[in-house]
Amino acid sequence: MFRVGWRRAWRTGIALAAMITGTVVIAATGAPGPAFAAAGSAATVATGYSHTCAIPAGGSLWCWGGNGRGQVGDGTTTARIAPVRVGTATDWTALEAGTSYTCGLRTGGGLWCWGANTRGQLGDGTTTHRSAPVRVGTGTWTTVSANDGHTCAVRTDGTLWCWGLNRFGQLGTTPDVVYQTAVPVQVGTVNTWKSVTTGYAHTCATRTDNTLWCWGDSTSGQLGLGILSYRTAPEQVGTAAWASVTAGYTFTCGTRTDGTLWCWGENGYGQLGQAGIYQTTPVQAGTATTWTRVAAGDNTACAARTDGSLWCWGNNMAGQVGDGTTVNRYAPTRVGAATTWTADFALSYHSCGTRTDGSVWCWGNNASSQLGDGTTTDRPTPAAVTIA
Repeated sequence: MFRVGWRRAWRTGIALAAMITGTVVIAATGAPGPAFAAAGSAATVATGYSHTCAIPAGGSLWCWGGNGRGQVGDGTTTARIAPVRVGTATDWTALEAGTSYTCGLRTGGGLWCWGANTRGQLGDGTTTHRSAPVRVGTGTWTTVSANDGHTCAVRTDGTLWCWGLNRFGQLGTTPDVVYQTAVPVQVGTVNTWKSVTTGYAHTCATRTDNTLWCWGDSTSGQLGLGILSYRTAPEQVGTAAWASVTAGYTFTCGTRTDGTLWCWGENGYGQLGQAGIYQTTPVQAGTATTWTRVAAGDNTACAARTDGSLWCWGNNMAGQVGDGTTVNRYAPTRVGAATTWTADFALSYHSCGTRTDGSVWCWGNNASSQLGDGTTTDRPTPAAVTIA
C-alpha cells in the first residue's frame, strides 16, 4: 500500500478514481476497529487500507477484504469478498487496524495481532507476516492503536508501550537508540496513561488527568506543538482537557471535555474541518459543543455528536465521507439522517461505523471488497453489513 500526504500526492500527480453506484443492504454467508466495546455488547469495527474487521454482539471476530499479508486473520492470504469468521473465540473486546495488519484485545486483557510485520509492528519478536492472531507478550492491556509501521498500547498498570518503526521517534525514544523493534518498549516511566493513537509516523496519548501529549514526526504540524520538525519524547499539547484524540496520516484531531472539536497538522483535503493551510497548533472546527468522539484515517475524519448523528470531512475521493458525493469536504458534513450512530467507527479510504442496534455499516473505497458486499464497487453512502 502506497500512501502519500496531500502535498506529496499533488507533486506526483497521484489520483484515486471512484466508481459510484447505489447502496445495498448485504448479508454475509458462512459459519457463525478505536473502537472499544465489551464482549456481548454492541458491535465494534476497525478499518485498514483494504480490509475490515468487526466484533458483533457476542464477542466473535469477523474480517474481510484484502488479505495479501494475512490481515484478515483466517490463516490464509486469500482475499475475502464477504465476512469470514476468525477462529472460534467469543471473548474479543476491542479492535484496531493498521494499513495491512490488525490487533485485538480479548477478555482478560490479552493482546493479539496479525498481518503485515515488516517493521515488527505485530510485536511478537519477529518480522514475519502472520495470517492468524499471535499474542503480544504475556502482559494485559486496556487499549491499542495501529497505523502503518508502528503500534502502541496502554497496559492495565497505566504504562505505555510502543513497537515497530521509529524513524521519527514515534516510539517515544530517539532513532539512534531504537530505530526498529519487534517487541514492546516502554515510553518513559509514567503510569497514568489512558489512551493512545498512532499516525503514519507520530503518536499522541492522553493521561488520566485528561492532558494530551504527542511525539514523533511533526513536519506538517501534526504534533500540535507549534513546530515543523519532530520530537522523540512526549511533550504536552497546551493545557486543555481532552476527552478523545485521533491521529490521521499527517494530522491529528481531538475532542475536549467541553464538547468542542479541534484539529491540527496537514490540511490539503480539509481534514482539519476547515479551509486553509496546515496548522501547527490546535484550531477549532466549527462552534458546536456536542462532540463526543472523533476518529481519523489517512486524510479523512469522522466524529459523533450527543444526538447520535455522525459527521465526516476531508478526503472524499472514494466516497469515504459518506454524503453521497466524491467532493472533498472542508467542514464536518452529516452522514445521512440517522441518529442511532454509536461512538464506535473507524476509517481509512473506506469508513465503517456501528449503530445502537448492533449493526455495522460501511462505505467508501471497495477495490478489495473491504465493504463486505461481494463486489468491488465503491459506495458513497453507508450500506449495512449483516454478520451472522
